[in-house]
Amino acid sequence: MQETEKPISATSFAKEFGVSRQIVVGDVALLRAAGENIVATARGYLLERESKKLVSKIAVQHDRSQAEEELRIIVEHGGEVIDVIVEHPLYGELAGGLHVASQKDIDRFLLAAQKYQAAFLSELTDGIHLHTIAYESIENLAEIEQALAKAGILYEERD
Repeated sequence: MQETEKPISATSFAKEFGVSRQIVVGDVALLRAAGENIVATARGYLLERESKKLVSKIAVQHDRSQAEEELRIIVEHGGEVIDVIVEHPLYGELAGGLHVASQKDIDRFLLAAQKYQAAFLSELTDGIHLHTIAYESIENLAEIEQALAKAGILYEERD
């Protein structure tokens, strides 16, 4: 994982080391519990590295049909979607890693959602959710927020 910035699947590790996928999942869980900065994404594991990018959280609200538009707006304006966060009434804050930084990542994410017929976390909260985003400059953040607002996706308090 130290040699790449791309996620490596548990299946790939299992083949490389001649063990089962479940052994890899368990070992990674132990490493994470011991303090290793390993991030689990839908595409595999990666080491979390220090970034020089700025990081903010944005609040958004949309239905499933606008997910692609939301991600595309963020990416096209220089952002990377690190995660999605919802506030669940029973469990509190739930977060899922996304690490979406390109159109290819968006396509991969949406294809996986379709393939697994997976519900989005935001479906638990009437479409209201947060994203942690990374970006190069404060201008990127302003452009992202402006474009999301124009699309009716940026969450703003309603009377």
